[in-house]
Amino acid sequence: MQPHNHPQPSNPDANTCLIIVMGVSGSGKSTLAQALANHYGFDYLDGDDFHSQEARDRMAQGLPLDDTMRLPWVMRMRDYFSAPANVGKHATLAFSGLKRAHRNELRNAGRRTLFLFLYSDIATIQHRVDNRAGHFMAPSLVTSQFDSLERPTQEADVVDIDVRAPFNQVLQEAIAVIDQHLLTAPQTQDM
Repeated sequence: MQPHNHPQPSNPDANTCLIIVMGVSGSGKSTLAQALANHYGFDYLDGDDFHSQEARDRMAQGLPLDDTMRLPWVMRMRDYFSAPANVGKHATLAFSGLKRAHRNELRNAGRRTLFLFLYSDIATIQHRVDNRAGHFMAPSLVTSQFDSLERPTQEADVVDIDVRAPFNQVLQEAIAVIDQHLLTAPQTQDM
C-alpha cells in the first residue's frame, strides 16, 4: 500500500458522504465503487447510467464525447446528489472525472466528498477494455480517454490508487483511505 498525503474531503462539515471512484474507462471504477458500497452499506451509482442515449450511442460507435456532451451528464449527477430526496443517503459513484471542472461540479453537490483516482498505464487499461464484454463503450476510445484526462494534481480531496495491484489489495487500500480521511468526522463515526 502506498502512503497518502493527508487528503482532505471537500465539504468536510456535510453530514452525507460521497465516495467518487474515478479514472479512465477500464480502470475498475464500477467494480471498486460497488465493492465499497457493499462494504459500507452505501448506495451505489454508476455515472454511465446518467449518460443520454445519444452519448451512449456515440461512444458505442467509437466516437468520443466532447465537453458540450459531457457537461449535461455531469450536471445530471450533481443535481441527483443535491436533490432533497437524496440528501442523507451516503453513496459511492463510479465516474470518469476526466476534467477538473467536472470534478468541481460534483464537489458543488454539498456532500463530504473523497475522490479515489484509479490509475495505470495505457497498455494495462487497453488490455482490460479489450477483454471485457457487455460494455457500450468501444475499446478504441481508451486513447481518447487518456488524452482527455486532466490528471488531478493539487486537489486535496483526491487520492491516487495504482490499479495494477490485485483487486483485493486495491480494495483494502481504498477502505483504509476512506476510514482514515472521510469517515473520521463525528457525524459519520456511527456508520
